[in-house]
Amino acid sequence: MKDTLIEVETLKNILISKATGGVVNDLEFRTLRESLLKNQRIKKALPRFLHTCRNISEFWGYIKQESDTYQGRRDHLKNEFDAILTLLENDNSIPADNIITETLSGKVDAHYIQEAWTKSLERRESDPEGAITIARTLLETICKFIMDQEGVKYEEKWEMPQLYKGVQTVLNLSPDKHTEDIFKQILGGCSSVVNGLGALRNKHSDAHGRSHKVPKPSKRHAQLAVNLAGAMADFLFASWEEKSNINETNE
Repeated sequence: MKDTLIEVETLKNILISKATGGVVNDLEFRTLRESLLKNQRIKKALPRFLHTCRNISEFWGYIKQESDTYQGRRDHLKNEFDAILTLLENDNSIPADNIITETLSGKVDAHYIQEAWTKSLERRESDPEGAITIARTLLETICKFIMDQEGVKYEEKWEMPQLYKGVQTVLNLSPDKHTEDIFKQILGGCSSVVNGLGALRNKHSDAHGRSHKVPKPSKRHAQLAVNLAGAMADFLFASWEEKSNINETNE
């Protein structure tokens, strides 16, 4: 999250400048603030005042009440930004995490999709069983989202393979609808991934009671499940977004 770290540090410096008598660009503040608040993975760690101060004038009103001295304001902002900067400096996510987070943050009019992805990342190392459950939930949720947007009916009791078939039809992702072998192979692999994640969730997640004879999933199993679910969520949403853009252009 190197780019995000730079954004946060830039925003902090802008606010310190304003708090100590400097002249700052309100548009730059608002642009950075909006970008960071859309990032669901870090939103809760951002200083609380960023959620309420929508422009630099509102921030000025806030910081004046916190301290009458420049040093007091610097110290206050340092403390306020400490949590988010520590989080970003110690972040051990892989590049794919950030790509998928960017796809799902601020572009999907459904916060529960963003939340499912964020929770799966949070649990990937500390709670393998829970991460596997959320990974499957992410795919289920995005399939339902796409079908809702396209006006396709489905039943709440449908399992993951049934939901994915519905999305395959909507987005023309069925292997038998393509003539080139490479696309048939790739799309067939996508179906296998989805079905496999559904089966993994049923057997190794914390969603159901489990026999003591069934081994508990390890961190690597959770990482595989979350990474695959995230990649599929990114692919499905990008495919739906492309289809929607084409339809708008043809209207």
